[in-house]
Amino acid sequence: MAARPQPLRAEPGKEAAPERTVAPPPAGRGAWLQRVVILLLVLAGGWFAVQEGRDRMLFVEEIDARIVGDLVTVSSRVSGWLTEINVQAGDAISRGQVLARVDARESGLLVRELEARAEGVDAERKRMLAERELIDLQTRSRLDTQLSTANAAQATVAALDPQLELANSELARAESLFEKRVIPKQQLDQARATARRIEGEHRAAKAEYEEAMSRLEEARADRSRLKVLDEELDMLRHRRAELEAKLEQQRLDLSDRVIRSPLDGVVDKTFVEAGEYVRPGQRLVIVHDPDRIWVEANIKETDVARLALGQDVTIAVDAYPDASFTGSLESIGSSTTASYALLPNPNPSGNFTKITQRLPVRIKLDSADRRLHPGMMVEVRIHVGGS
Repeated sequence: MAARPQPLRAEPGKEAAPERTVAPPPAGRGAWLQRVVILLLVLAGGWFAVQEGRDRMLFVEEIDARIVGDLVTVSSRVSGWLTEINVQAGDAISRGQVLARVDARESGLLVRELEARAEGVDAERKRMLAERELIDLQTRSRLDTQLSTANAAQATVAALDPQLELANSELARAESLFEKRVIPKQQLDQARATARRIEGEHRAAKAEYEEAMSRLEEARADRSRLKVLDEELDMLRHRRAELEAKLEQQRLDLSDRVIRSPLDGVVDKTFVEAGEYVRPGQRLVIVHDPDRIWVEANIKETDVARLALGQDVTIAVDAYPDASFTGSLESIGSSTTASYALLPNPNPSGNFTKITQRLPVRIKLDSADRRLHPGMMVEVRIHVGGS
């Protein structure tokens, strides 16, 4: 069996120490402290409840919001070896600044070839215009001369026609009178000579007229060369227009080999290095304008009825917890985020689980701040004014 503990005894020659007693607390002190703590907790809970209710009445809050900007992907329109990449992530850029260059040697040679061909067509056209002008002057003068000669010959023939008719009539009359022994033979011979002379002159005039008409036709044939030259000039004009179109296309190809910034902004990321072979449409650099950013938030559909364009918004940026930014409600989405999800839920089985949908809203910042970057997480409080 276990030994019982023995009571302590004072050592011989020493007196035992008196026992200490602890005084009990005053009655009611603990209950008073307990009531004070409970009262403070009730007041704190009530204050938080009032604040929560006030916030729910005056604000629509969303913690899953982001800063958004127009991220522009700069791509190549041509293929070739990348000879230069002049920027890197974080660089400030200006509109028109050269970001990269693609090898342009072959394209430049094609431009010079087309320019030489166009100059050759221009020289040929200039020569043909000079030839046409010379032929025009020569044939016009010759045509005018032959036309005058033909008109004069025609007038001579026309003048000799009545004389020839009169001479023939006089000859016939003389022959008739000579047979009747009215006139002597000498007068008959004179009438015959006159008729033969006029007939000869008439034949000569007709021959000159026919020759003049032949030369006039030749002059007109020479003038027809102008029509041939005009058709050749038209062909040269068409060829020049075709070369000009090809030249403009090649110049565009040459200019596209210098890749420039489409805006004033900053470089977000580069995807290539000098020496790589790039193809049309391949992205090279992503840039954005830091002065054109906004906030996008997805608001519950149950809160959308309380929203109105122009409402003030307080923005808290996770990256800068001590800073406060302000903005205004700029637009409210026309469809929920689920309606254009990559994998929408058509619910073909008939099973239904009601889920509150969200509509995207766009918040315009009151002032641009270069500290804000696309993709940053923010919290927004939209001042709905208890509506």
